[in-house]
Amino acid sequence: MTSSLVAESPLQTSTAGFDDDAWDDLLNYIEERRVIPILGPELLRVETETGPRLLYDWVAEKLAVRLSVPSGVLPKGYNLNDVVCAYLGARGRREDAYTRIRSILREATFAPSTALRQLAQITDFDLFVTTTFDSLLESAINEVRFSGAQSTEVIAYAPNRVADLGTERAQFTRPVVYHLLGKLSASPTYVISDEDTMEFVCALQSEHLTPGKLFHELEHSHLLVVGGTFSNWLTRFFLRMTKRRRLSDPREVGEVLADDHSMRDELLVQFLHQVSARTRMFSGAEAFVAELHRRWMARRGPAKMVGAGAPTRFAPPEREMADHAVFISYAREDLAAVQKLKAGLDAAGINAWFDMDRLASGDDFARKIQQNVGKCSFFIPVISGTTQRRVEGWFRREWNWAVDRTQGMAHGAAFILPVCVDSTPEIGALVPDLFMKAHWTRLVGGEVTPEFVARLKELLSARR
Repeated sequence: MTSSLVAESPLQTSTAGFDDDAWDDLLNYIEERRVIPILGPELLRVETETGPRLLYDWVAEKLAVRLSVPSGVLPKGYNLNDVVCAYLGARGRREDAYTRIRSILREATFAPSTALRQLAQITDFDLFVTTTFDSLLESAINEVRFSGAQSTEVIAYAPNRVADLGTERAQFTRPVVYHLLGKLSASPTYVISDEDTMEFVCALQSEHLTPGKLFHELEHSHLLVVGGTFSNWLTRFFLRMTKRRRLSDPREVGEVLADDHSMRDELLVQFLHQVSARTRMFSGAEAFVAELHRRWMARRGPAKMVGAGAPTRFAPPEREMADHAVFISYAREDLAAVQKLKAGLDAAGINAWFDMDRLASGDDFARKIQQNVGKCSFFIPVISGTTQRRVEGWFRREWNWAVDRTQGMAHGAAFILPVCVDSTPEIGALVPDLFMKAHWTRLVGGEVTPEFVARLKELLSARR
């Protein structure tokens, strides 16, 4: 970071420690997508039957009851680790704790906290790393950016199941939430105790168990470590692990630690001040997010704020296709036109879906796509100069599956609705014969017309 982002004193805290130049530098990095937020439990404030509480504190209380751990053996202000250790000390099975927590959260309905929703509104963030096991961050992003549609990609790490980013960050087509310490499950594949933390951290430093693409992004990005609960030495190890070099070595990227406890740890503050000049500290996780959100929104302006009458934009399709959605089949090179096509249909209230990731392979992937072709309401093959040049391609499988489905339909029934996104002529087009018998709609560049929307709505209404 620039000099204005480097702490002059280990005692600089809160907003006073970040002058306007420092905030502007941070916002510039965010707008250039050079910043990755790493979020922790202090941002999980939820409304419970007894009022606002941090989620992990509430879960610890419920878990103690589910595991029959007497309150007398627990310290004042106990946490999840205390409950788990007390249960193990009474010869309980470690596996029981994970499935009980899953049940506790399945029975609860919590809305994402204000801080998570504020971070989700900062649309320049496309990769979020979380050290929590809940799904509240994913929910916040889906609600704020996609009106609740399940469009965020979620990846979870576990030492026995290494999962990495599917592609380089520059090629992301949807926001990604990466659960670095595992995700809620009935299996012991996520962190709920200090012992779990040790196992995960050791695994993440192993050459064969490290998610390489993720750590490449962490190494070369500025990091906002917000709301974490790591102790002194674990914080040091974590920063060293993400940067993959000595913290005292010269580097172009830095970190912000914003939480409710680190500034009170004099040894940690002194260590970072002396050794890691690129690390800044901020007192208060929620306060930091609120100030960052305020400044980002002010910079963007009302017209660009999420949910404030912004122009229609492409929202990635949900991971799973809804029943009776409109299926869009396309060649990868036409993705930009297809995104515009879907955005136009979304704006008209038409549920459209296409496979955007295409990261999976094998029979399971083929079966999923074939099933979607089999249950969609209408099939839109996107025809272009690209499809003319490619005599082979995955889209041709989809086209053939659509043709096969029509064999069980009444003669003349509308199902396949060809859309051409450029000037490719119908005569000589390399498409199935059935496509030639259907009416083609020309939507240049994927720009949806009122006439096409009206026709599709009429067909959908007739199907109901």
